[in-house]
Amino acid sequence: MSNPEIRVAQPLTVPDSDALRFLPEGPMALGENGKLSWVGIQHGADILHGSINVLDLTTNLNQSFKLPGRPGFAFRCQDASKFVAGVERSLGIFDTSNGQWSPFCDGVDADVTNTIINDGLVIDDNLIFGTKDLEFATKKAGLYLYRGSDQKLIRLRDDQICSNGKMIRRDDSGNLFLIDIDSPTRTIVEHALDIEAGTLGDPRVVLDLTSDPGVPDGAILTPNGEGIIVAIFHPGVAEHGETRCYDLESGELRTVWKTPGSPQNTCPALVPVDGQLKLVITTAVENFSKEDQAQCPNAGQLFVGETDWPADETFPISIWPA
Repeated sequence: MSNPEIRVAQPLTVPDSDALRFLPEGPMALGENGKLSWVGIQHGADILHGSINVLDLTTNLNQSFKLPGRPGFAFRCQDASKFVAGVERSLGIFDTSNGQWSPFCDGVDADVTNTIINDGLVIDDNLIFGTKDLEFATKKAGLYLYRGSDQKLIRLRDDQICSNGKMIRRDDSGNLFLIDIDSPTRTIVEHALDIEAGTLGDPRVVLDLTSDPGVPDGAILTPNGEGIIVAIFHPGVAEHGETRCYDLESGELRTVWKTPGSPQNTCPALVPVDGQLKLVITTAVENFSKEDQAQCPNAGQLFVGETDWPADETFPISIWPA
């Protein structure tokens, strides 16, 4: 196996508050040059609300919109002032123009306790998302399909602990596959996915990180679909964090983006900026003491790394059709 290419991502001055640095996740390109959204899952260890944020990389201006609970994900709607989001145990539409939260699907994980919605994705008029056990201990968190054709909530799995990175792959015949991470397993798996039937096939391990000290968190596919970019959440103090690109077929590590002074990488996103795709990496302060933070001065900041991928009209943007 060849040595991976090492790149160093640069920290931004965003977020600029302790609340927003606590647990940033879910960066998403918005389709405009340098613009992305991201979520602050919660604004402190004992604070049970978070935010949707809109950041312009060309100006470093970040707008933050407080939510009535803790979000797991948010995707822009066709109406650019609105986002579809998973908050606590509900799906809904949040309007940034007036702060209104309008749930359209309640009762996620209704038969278990102490879970909330976590990572998700949009595919056409469907949402696929998971939940997380807030104690990170019990295999009770769900994996769900919200099927747009009939507005039905379908539970695909009920045995995860912290359901994180999610990606959709199509084979040459057009069949869908869900690539999914239940972080504590330290494995990345792939399932055949049938949205019309509302079913998920048996898991196949595509990347095994069980011997790694870090935990795979959020993840995305490379533009050609041949690689997977994984944010690694390294528990405890370290000189830097890592977000890694692996070859999907061979599992070979191709590229590592280091995040100096911030070991807890949470999610990656590719964002078009002036004709090139930049890698945006969210990182977190969560679990750190004041002493830990002093040793990891960039914890909780967003980072930007360089890539060799050009931004063009084929770059996919996740937009909810509402």
